[in-house]
Amino acid sequence: MRTKHLAIGLWLTRLACLSVALGASGLAESLITVDARAAEVEFSGKAYTYKTVTDCTIQADVYRLPGDEVRPVILWIHGGALIFSERSSVRQHQLQRYLEAGYVVVSIDYRLAPEAKLPQIIEDLQDAYHWVRAKGPSLFRVDPDRVAVIGNSAGGYLTLMAGFCVKPRPKALVSFYGYGDITGKWTSRPDPHYLNLDRVEKEEAYKVVGEKVLSGSSIFPRVIFYNYCRQKGLWPKEVAGLDPATKPEKLERYCPVRWVTPEYPPTLLLHGDKDQDVPVEESVRMAAVLNRHRVPHQLIIMRNYNHLFDVFPAGWPSKGPPSELKDPKVIEAFDSVLRFLKTQIGR
Repeated sequence: MRTKHLAIGLWLTRLACLSVALGASGLAESLITVDARAAEVEFSGKAYTYKTVTDCTIQADVYRLPGDEVRPVILWIHGGALIFSERSSVRQHQLQRYLEAGYVVVSIDYRLAPEAKLPQIIEDLQDAYHWVRAKGPSLFRVDPDRVAVIGNSAGGYLTLMAGFCVKPRPKALVSFYGYGDITGKWTSRPDPHYLNLDRVEKEEAYKVVGEKVLSGSSIFPRVIFYNYCRQKGLWPKEVAGLDPATKPEKLERYCPVRWVTPEYPPTLLLHGDKDQDVPVEESVRMAAVLNRHRVPHQLIIMRNYNHLFDVFPAGWPSKGPPSELKDPKVIEAFDSVLRFLKTQIGR
């Protein structure tokens, strides 16, 4: 197997996908079939269309345990470099922890780069958040004033964006190996880790993207384009449509680390110190800014863990399937997440 296909995402191809059959119009809604045997708890979900742009339908999966009580809600945002992946990538055992703690989980799709650019992606985040608050109480019995946002990697970045780009602000943010700055050299210079992989040629990279705007995708083949962007230092240019070398000031508006104020939501940051995709310094810097503005926060550095530590704690690329929260330190980290949410939301 060619090494380049191992960068960011090969191990994610083992993740279970949900089977979704959507209605044709309006608030498209259908039952999602979830195999929860491995998760040791039965739960189901519904798929909703929260937005349509031209011919691009953008959806959310809503999960809750049985019962009619009004519950707080977690808006969950998938990673994938803003280029690939989809809402069904949320792990079943992580869902189990959140659901058993009393939350409704809403996992969203959003338009993907490079066909869509960062302003459109942020717009989808805002619209999904407002949809949850406006429609959630009647559709799936949630408290619109008790919303937490959680995401991993690029989803962690969007989580941190939600700290200042949506109103009213969420009650809590949880960023798994996310980032608050997209202007740094780690995004706009050829990355040493990716340069150690087989080189992706320009023609190979661009032939897997560009046909139409997508609101979700499989990992392959689009991950090839991401690997190329990291090898060439093109990620911010392709995702935001802005070159940090010539227009850095225009990228500032998309950097959460620049927009922290004392009103920023309480934030939990989790990051592996061996992360080869998103430098752990991104979470360290974010924590320092939160501290400067006296925003309640916590930084959990997972010693000797890499990117995707909550899915593959033994490291990646992985020869085995996802661990499903069997690693003691990862379980402890999720315990910390639930304690943090309880403190901030009162569940």
